[in-house]
Amino acid sequence: MTSNEIREKFLKFFEQREHARAPSSSLLPDDPSVLLTTAGMQQFKPYFTGQADPIKDFGKKSTTSSQKCFRTSDIDEVGDERHLTFFEMLGNFSFGGSPAGELKKEAIKYANDFIKELGLEIDYVTIFGGDPDVPEDKDSEKYWLELGIPQEKIKKMGRADNFWGPTGNEGPCGPTTEIYVKPSKETEAIEIWNVVFNEFYCHPDKHLEKLSTPGIDTGMGLERLAAVVQKVPTVFDTDLFEPILEVIKSKEIGTPDRDVNVIKAERIVADHMKSAVFLLTDGIRPSNVLQGYILRRIIRRSIRYAKMLGLPADFYADVIDEIIKIYDHNYPDILKQKDAILDELQKEIQKFEKAVEHGIKKFEEFYNQKIFEDEASGAKCAFELYETYGFPFELTEELVKERGGKLNKNLFEDELSRHQEISRAGVEKKFGGHGLKLDTGELKAASEEELKKVTRLHSATHLLHAGLRKVLGDTIQQRGSDITAERLRFDFLFDRKLTDEEKAAVEEYVNDAVTANVEMIHKDAPYEEAIASGFLAFFRGKYPAIVSTYELPGWSKEVCGGPHVSRSGEVGKFRIIKDEASSAGVRRIRATVE
Repeated sequence: MTSNEIREKFLKFFEQREHARAPSSSLLPDDPSVLLTTAGMQQFKPYFTGQADPIKDFGKKSTTSSQKCFRTSDIDEVGDERHLTFFEMLGNFSFGGSPAGELKKEAIKYANDFIKELGLEIDYVTIFGGDPDVPEDKDSEKYWLELGIPQEKIKKMGRADNFWGPTGNEGPCGPTTEIYVKPSKETEAIEIWNVVFNEFYCHPDKHLEKLSTPGIDTGMGLERLAAVVQKVPTVFDTDLFEPILEVIKSKEIGTPDRDVNVIKAERIVADHMKSAVFLLTDGIRPSNVLQGYILRRIIRRSIRYAKMLGLPADFYADVIDEIIKIYDHNYPDILKQKDAILDELQKEIQKFEKAVEHGIKKFEEFYNQKIFEDEASGAKCAFELYETYGFPFELTEELVKERGGKLNKNLFEDELSRHQEISRAGVEKKFGGHGLKLDTGELKAASEEELKKVTRLHSATHLLHAGLRKVLGDTIQQRGSDITAERLRFDFLFDRKLTDEEKAAVEEYVNDAVTANVEMIHKDAPYEEAIASGFLAFFRGKYPAIVSTYELPGWSKEVCGGPHVSRSGEVGKFRIIKDEASSAGVRRIRATVE
């Protein structure tokens, strides 16, 4: 069974059981608390919390999808048998269509039935064993026993293993049951499916509150499932990777015996190029901040390993062709943007080559001064090469090693951490840290100049929101926002594309407010009082008793944590870049200020 057939079989299975098929959302998430889409449920968070209506948007209270996902948490492990940066998550989701017990029973039965349809056998399952905050999941144990799973194959685990979520610093979460199968009689069982029972809402202070409408959230990695179904030893031996790896192998020049390092390098190149293609397709561009930094990192990492393999400079063109062949049926935008993808990769490779050239010259200066003979000094020089020239630590390490020396990676990482802390402290001192730092601790801008741009864009978002309500009606409600130093992204409830006239009217509204140059009025007030006074606030459950309000008199009133311009004229000329669908019933506007 091909991977395409497995994906389609999964989606049809749940469609036949009253689930609406939802398209994959962008790798740029609606959730501003995370950088990239890391799980299938992220696009559905508003439905679990009751902020959005699944019946209105999907026609049903249950959905199914194959979601594009990207994670860097295990990037150093990529190249082994199972770790990836880009993957697809098969999932089915329910938003309170039945009582909690029935939802749980139904989800477990569906999982059991689908695994049987694939011709697989469950080796064992795990359930949540309980802790002081959440009781033992006795219902799941009962339902698995009813389906014929013997008691000895039901393992009770703690929160670290069988409690999922939330994505970001708050959101739906709950106990899980995980399903393990043996790829073969000779191998150990592996986890292929995680079924989450979203029973709680986790607040930023980690307090758990019972959801009024519990739901189901499941996730099963397509790549891992394909490896099991296709009876191959690793995800890289599936039809999702094997053709890409064949292209890479065919282009290797002077590659030594196929040892473990060569195999790992090939897999890293295949994985990272696939990730780069999907990130570029979703509009991300290489930069030094946020998503752009992650993209730049994986591109440069793939180039470094490509050089180890002796691949030609233009190797990526044929690799991309193969990626398109694999995914075009499900993700046709890749083919449509092929030329743009190739162009961006070429530019980034050229930048990296220059960085390496300058970095090597500087390295030679340091080496001739015998700086690398001292561990602490060597680590500082390695950091300077990394910070100033974008020179990877691994390259510095290799150059030192070639000359019989050794670099202390721990000292380098200490230097990197110290620099990050100094940068963050400086930002928070100047800007109060409001809305300029992610929950991961990463800054939303790389310099004071970029932070000023972020501040202008943040205030522009408020004016955009007000302009949309003025032009389209006051039913417009915010559903997400993300701001970088280059653009703002604003998601809102609306069921159609804006006309050119409507977009022009919204732009005019914002720019008229800029021309008016009114003072931004900031006050702290009780939440209820602020709402009664007409201030907008759409993120239920997120506000303290006393909130910060920001008003541009006559133009915009919102509850917000800042930061903001002191007068509307500081925003600058506002321009809408793009209007597109984000998910069912949700539109996304990208805009900038000049």
